[in-house]
Amino acid sequence: MVSKSQIKLITSLGQKKYRQKNGLFVAEGIKVIQELLNSDFQLEKLFACEAIFDVSEDQFVLADVRDLKKMSFLKTPQTALALFKIPQQDLEEVLDELTVVLDGVRDPGNLGTIIRLCDWFGVKNLVCSKDTVDCFNPKVIQSTMGSITRVNVVYKNLAEFLQSQDLVSYGTFMEGENVYQKKLRQKAVLVMGNEANGISLEIEKLISEKISIPQFSQSQETESLNVATATAIFLSEFRRK
Repeated sequence: MVSKSQIKLITSLGQKKYRQKNGLFVAEGIKVIQELLNSDFQLEKLFACEAIFDVSEDQFVLADVRDLKKMSFLKTPQTALALFKIPQQDLEEVLDELTVVLDGVRDPGNLGTIIRLCDWFGVKNLVCSKDTVDCFNPKVIQSTMGSITRVNVVYKNLAEFLQSQDLVSYGTFMEGENVYQKKLRQKAVLVMGNEANGISLEIEKLISEKISIPQFSQSQETESLNVATATAIFLSEFRRK
């Protein structure tokens, strides 16, 4: 059965400081957990209503619906919840392929979707500023749907990172060149900015070329695109060309 201390630990992992302190993160749902079990991620403990997964006895804890509801970060709890160890991830010193960089992306859903997009479009490395939301946030893990196992997500000082790379850096700006007419290099860095403020001034100074998605609507009231939606369009253009 699930103990009170286990419930307390799991609920605390909703906060980054406790994830870092314990070196653990939460995954919920059969698909996400199975993807993680099939990867190099190390399972700490699995809580489920029945023995769905092939794990050792000491890693499995039988949990009822009430326990899962107490531990879950979802509105509708799944039938399984697991704790995994946070891995040590880093980059090779020099990159030679398309890499996505996030400057201050704060929404967990956006980050999770961008990780899935990187997986779909074959982008192996995702570099995040230190003020970007934590990729091991439960909501991020859930929205990646397992793609976190195939994308290397690292957190860096972006200014130092960009200065250390020889790759051309494309920054996304409203006033940038039309991406549909732009010849894009495949060995490059694509920088996406914060949901409200875009790319910071510090990082803008380090951008090689500015690109944009043209607006076809005649209405001046149209909002700018969501950062995850914009990332999908840009990555599609990189791969199409």
